[in-house]
Amino acid sequence: MTAVAGIDPSAPPSGTGCLECEAAQGWWFHLRRCAQCGHIGCCDSSPEQHAGAHATATGHPVVQSFEPGETWFWDYVREDYLDDGPDLAAPTSHPDEQPAPGPRGRVPPDWQRRLH
Repeated sequence: MTAVAGIDPSAPPSGTGCLECEAAQGWWFHLRRCAQCGHIGCCDSSPEQHAGAHATATGHPVVQSFEPGETWFWDYVREDYLDDGPDLAAPTSHPDEQPAPGPRGRVPPDWQRRLH
């Protein structure tokens, strides 16, 4: 695999949930992983949209889904999926037992209404 700008396959994920939501005791819909530094943030459908905010603040353009069974990449600059990307450092998703939306116990009953 050829090197792709904005992707560092050796960067481990920052955790198993959105860093900012965890710090604020918030919740997320789905998770995205910065392909350059490993930051885990919540998706653009989540109330706080931390993955997109991270991309804007840092200039790190590419995320990969951090959902089990999903391997796609998204480029915020091109606003499009990447055709292909390298395998990133493990783990490549949050734990299977962690629900989406998550985390367990912090998702409000009306969560669907709160999505973007």
